[in-house]
Amino acid sequence: MIANVLVMIRKRSRTVVRAALLGCGLMTPYAALAADCPNPNALGTSRTLVVDPKEHPRIGTMQYPETLPLADHEVVLTFDDGPLPKYSNQVLAILASQCVKATFFTIGSQARFNPEGVRKLIAAGHTVGTHSQNHPLTMNKMPLEKVRQEVDDGIASTLAALNGDKSKLAPFFRIPGLMRAEIPEAYLASQGIQVWSADFPADDWRHISPQRVYDLAIQRIEAKRKGILLLHDIQPRTVAALPRILNTLKERGYRIVHVVPATPDRPATPTQPQQWYLHPPTETVATTRWPKIPNFVFTATRALPAPVLADMDWRDADILDHAQRTRVAMPVRTLWPQPQLARFASVSTLPVPASDVFRVPEALDLTLLAARSTANRRLAQRAAVGAGVPRAQAFSARQAGHPKHAAHQAPAAAHGRAHGAPLHVAPPAADNASVHVANNLKKRTPRAEAAAAGKRVPD
Repeated sequence: MIANVLVMIRKRSRTVVRAALLGCGLMTPYAALAADCPNPNALGTSRTLVVDPKEHPRIGTMQYPETLPLADHEVVLTFDDGPLPKYSNQVLAILASQCVKATFFTIGSQARFNPEGVRKLIAAGHTVGTHSQNHPLTMNKMPLEKVRQEVDDGIASTLAALNGDKSKLAPFFRIPGLMRAEIPEAYLASQGIQVWSADFPADDWRHISPQRVYDLAIQRIEAKRKGILLLHDIQPRTVAALPRILNTLKERGYRIVHVVPATPDRPATPTQPQQWYLHPPTETVATTRWPKIPNFVFTATRALPAPVLADMDWRDADILDHAQRTRVAMPVRTLWPQPQLARFASVSTLPVPASDVFRVPEALDLTLLAARSTANRRLAQRAAVGAGVPRAQAFSARQAGHPKHAAHQAPAAAHGRAHGAPLHVAPPAADNASVHVANNLKKRTPRAEAAAAGKRVPD
């Protein structure tokens, strides 16, 4: 009896505390539903985050700079493309067993064929956003009229499943296939709808195994340590992998956060601007965003004086002309220091060149004469060949002026002409000319040398 009374007192006290928190606005209806969990070992929902779509129109680091203001080891679960009764109901049961709240982005055509599935999401305390009417994967190429039709029809179909109750539909939207573009983003922002991307997907829309879905989800969550997880409640592999994902998150100390939109009766959760970044910039980490241009206050145009030609400095050259006309003395020299050239020593102090400075040594003189003779001979050979004279004949003709060579070569030449054979005469060695020149120079008498030097020799 006493035990029953104590249990009733605890329940009544708990109800009074919840009512007080709701009255003060410190606890939302979503948080109250999350607190009622029959499983004491469940992962649960750690807190409810209230966001204002107009303050942060686009979130998710897969495509945008900002994401939800989550703490380390906090995860938000999201599901796309439902409701599909066969799998969506199983996802709801798995989430309920762990007392976890998530955000569902429904397709308008799915909501029209399965309105009861949308109402089940709301009854379970989850947040419901929209995902277009027909899930087109070309929204990034659509004109504004088609974008407006897809967005508005998807919202209308989901609201029809909720009997037109707008308070139950969150102004959250996820672009199909994450095919973002400026036109849909601008239209959604004009309607006060927040665009949700994600921080990490599990690739459960691909033809992969449930084990692979689990591995990708855990690996990518661990890599960023917080963020928005993208899943689909219409895939059998998601249903198979979801229990393991939730159990692993609980084992590794992760917490689930439930996101709801702000309303006049439910203000947004106070946050700091840097919290909306996955890795807030610090003094040692450079940011990739350019600084914002401040709002300058400019003076009215009519308050500024009209410009005059004197302000343009267009007649600065007249200053020099005026100085010349009025005979104003101008400086003769420039004001900067004049360079001083170093003085050279007097010419009389320089030494007189010796008489043998320009004298060419005898050996060098002989070498130069021999080189000149060889060059003249080669030029004569080239001229003879160019004139059509055979090289052998030209050589014989040239050697005819030397009696010694003519005496030795005459029998050979006659023998060749007698038998009709061509004349093969080897040219003399390259240094024969040098020998002849040297011999001639040595045979010159002192009188000849003196005459060559321009001196008068007595008879």
